[in-house]
Amino acid sequence: MRILNIFLFTSIILLSVHYRPVIASGHAGSEAIQSGNQEIPEKQILYNGRLWRNEYSQLKGDQFLFSQEYSPGKVTISDKLFDDIELRYDIYNDELITKTKQGITLQLNKEMVNAFTMEVNNKSYGFIKLNEDSLNNERGYVNVLYSNNLGLVVKYKKEILLLAVDKKFDAFFQYHRIYVMKSGKVYPIKKKNDVLKLFPENKQEIRDFIKSNKLAVTRKNPESFIPVIEFIDKLNR
Repeated sequence: MRILNIFLFTSIILLSVHYRPVIASGHAGSEAIQSGNQEIPEKQILYNGRLWRNEYSQLKGDQFLFSQEYSPGKVTISDKLFDDIELRYDIYNDELITKTKQGITLQLNKEMVNAFTMEVNNKSYGFIKLNEDSLNNERGYVNVLYSNNLGLVVKYKKEILLLAVDKKFDAFFQYHRIYVMKSGKVYPIKKKNDVLKLFPENKQEIRDFIKSNKLAVTRKNPESFIPVIEFIDKLNR
């Protein structure tokens, strides 16, 4: 089974206790409930979350990945796919934010979210949720860069730096960590030498591949590891 499927299913949590659902108010919602519209149970699943408010408006920058603007996306909640959803990903708190058609801003119930995708600048980014034991005691959403017998994921984060701007204002600082999934275990990597250490039996082939293809493999660009991991994966099939 492919790595993505393995970690997706191991990270699913079935709940017996949920957040109190927040259903968008308004005439449309009331009519749907009264008419017995089949869409309501789905909305209860999707909008089972908490009202969101911005607690960091005084900081420089924002807590979101990519942009504080909403991006079109899809989200899988309790194994049910919802598409055409507006999403923002708060990487400081590792929470997914959406906006209902009634304009209510919600923090989705993380315990029920299995995976999501975001479309940003004509590019699709796919995320899955890993449980606490999967990623060196670091749970939450990770961006899947490659998935087959081997896997490559990146975890995006933000921290608050105190008085970082003119020694007066706190500011957000973004960074990321890259991981290779191999034989059911997860290994952090920062540079190509870390990859070589993970696959000592293929060390020379990997070096030759990087050199012949003139690849610049760097931590600054997590996607630069993709062709290398894909090459190693093919070598060991």
